[in-house]
Amino acid sequence: MPKENRSLLRAFDVQSRMFIPLWRRVAIVGVCGLWAILEWWSGNPGWALLFAAIGAYCAHQFFIAFNPPEDEGGS
Repeated sequence: MPKENRSLLRAFDVQSRMFIPLWRRVAIVGVCGLWAILEWWSGNPGWALLFAAIGAYCAHQFFIAFNPPEDEGGS
């Protein structure tokens, strides 16, 4: 795989050490859900569907399939 494609795919990788704290995962799913509700309430069902899908994807990745990488340093 070309290097450019790997960096693009890494932008969508939610199995990262950054998301180990539970509050970050809950905050991201909550913000996406609230944004979807706001868009729906504003009369924008397309954007509401997009943010609801992002929230559902993140909820699945963060709470069902979450497997953070192991610590490589060992200190």
